[in-house]
Formats: sequence, C-alpha cells, structure tokens
Amino acid sequence: MTTTAPVPEDRAAPDPSGTPLPDTAPAPGTAPDPGTAPASDAATARPAAAHGSSPWQLARQELGRRTAVRVSLCVVLLFVLMALAAPWLGALGGWSPEEFDKTAIDPYLGGQPLGAFGGIGPEHWLGVEPVTGRDLFARVVHGAQVSLLIAFAATAIVVVAGTAAGIAAGYFGGRTDTVLSRLMDLTMSFPSLIFMIAMLSVAKDVNRLVLMTSVIGLFGWPGVARIVRGQTLSLRHREYVDAARVGGAGSWRILTREILPGVSGPVIAYTTLLIPGMISTEAALSYLGVGVRPPTPSWGQMIAESVAFYETDPMYFVIPSVFLFLAVLAFTLLGDALRDILDPRGGRS
Repeated sequence: MTTTAPVPEDRAAPDPSGTPLPDTAPAPGTAPDPGTAPASDAATARPAAAHGSSPWQLARQELGRRTAVRVSLCVVLLFVLMALAAPWLGALGGWSPEEFDKTAIDPYLGGQPLGAFGGIGPEHWLGVEPVTGRDLFARVVHGAQVSLLIAFAATAIVVVAGTAAGIAAGYFGGRTDTVLSRLMDLTMSFPSLIFMIAMLSVAKDVNRLVLMTSVIGLFGWPGVARIVRGQTLSLRHREYVDAARVGGAGSWRILTREILPGVSGPVIAYTTLLIPGMISTEAALSYLGVGVRPPTPSWGQMIAESVAFYETDPMYFVIPSVFLFLAVLAFTLLGDALRDILDPRGGRS
C-alpha cells in the first residue's frame, strides 16, 4: 500500500494551467536571493520611506514623541487662546483691566490687598493690585494679548524682511550681495536696545503698539537674512534650479518656486526661536518705562510696578513673572525641537 507524501503548507498552490508556482521560501541549504529583501526588512524600510517622504510628517511624528515638546506646545496654544479670548475671559472673571475695586484693599495699610496671597479668592481669581485694587487676572490675560501681538507682529516683519533680503543677496550675488551684506553688518553693529529706548523715548503722541512693533522689527531682520543668504548660496546652483533656469523660468519664478521652499525649514525653525526673544524684548522695554503706557496692561509693566511691593505683596510680583517665564520657556522648547527636526545641520550636536 503506497502513501502520498503530504504537500508542505508553505508551498504555493499550482497554477490552473498545471505549471507549479515557485516556492515562497528557499529550499533548505540554499542561500536566499541577494536581490530579495526579507519581509521584516521590507516592513522596516516602509516606515523609513514614509518618514522621509514629507518633512512635515516627520516633524509631526517627532514632536508627538517628545513629552516636553507636547507640554510646551499645549502651553503655547493655551497662551494664544488666552490672548485671543482676553475680552471674554476678563468678562468671565467679572472685572475689566482698568476697573478699580476699593473694597478689595485696606486703606489703613497703604492699600494692601485684603486676604491671603494678594487677595486671591472667588471674587478675584489671581488677587488684586495694591493701592488700585485692579483685578490681576483681567490684567494678566490682557497683558498676554499685548505681549503676543507685539511679538508675533514684530517676528512677521523680521522674517519677511530678512527672508527677502537673504534670498536676494544669495541668489543675485555681486553688487546686490555686497550692498545687502554691508547693510546687515551696519544694522547689527548698532546697540539695538539703546537705540530702541532712545527712539521710543522721543516719540510722542503715537500708537505705542505700532511703534514698538516697527522698532523691534527694524533691528531684528539681519539675523534671519544671514541664515537665508547662506542657504540660498548652497541652493542656487543645484540641478533643479539650473534646470528651471535653462527651461526659461524667470528670476521671480525660480526664487518663489525653487529657492523659497528650500529655505523654508530653517526659516520656520528660526521664527519659532525668535518669538520668545520678542516677548522678552517687549517686556524689557515696558519694564524700563518706554514700552506700553498705562493703563494698557503689559507683563513687563506689571513686573516694574510690582517691584515696590515685592516685600509686602510678593504675589503681585510672582504672578506676571510666572506667566512671562512660562511663555518664554514654552516657545523656546518648541523652537529648539523644530530646529533639530527641520534644520538638523543648524541644531546642537
């Protein structure tokens, strides 16, 4: 009695025409085909290809992996929402930033807030200012609106002007590069803080927000321009740029379609790092008394006014300082992460 050997389970079924298909696995003792990658290697290669297909996908995945970056991104979004919703948040607290509450201070103790921790309670969520009794919660959220508005607007001016100057200098070269490079050197040679204080001190009867934004933007663009110029010098002779030039594309089309996308990663990373510096600059100018004028609230202005009360009412100093610290720290951590991802050559080793 003859028996038929069982067919191995990993052998493919024969083709309907009668021709057996090749085995999916090599026979024992034979080396695998060098041109065929194992299934595990192919599975490993697919995510890597997916990662390299889009820098924004890579940035999203890398940002999602880092706990500190996720926390800083949440803090940044919280501050942005707080600035956008400042009028509604102030109304929710029940006080406007300029409204006095004489019942929340003790006139016999030099206007010190009633209650512990600077008057924090159900009526005033973050306490009140000494002497005036103004609600600190309303002033802090409106101060976030002022600080972030100036920081974002000044950063936009710096990035647009710096990117335009850097691309023009790096792409055209020659006399254009010489003139713009000397202008960058001249602007960077000025002691910017001293000139900001001087310009803001002599200006009278002008919109302080517009003036501060313009002055801060005036001295900030050369840093971006230098970075973009270096990137443009490395891109202007790439094959795809030469191909566009040979194909008859004009300078404007090459700059906007070929060069600008190539420098966008470092520019975005540098932009995120600019914002905390702009917030600190606005706070410093307001602290020195040449920035936002009362009664418009500002974190730097509040810190300056609280110095006289830090021994008797330390919470008046602590609250705006903590908000300023958290905003600068969150934007700095987020900017560091974006720089490491989008501009790895410019990151720290």
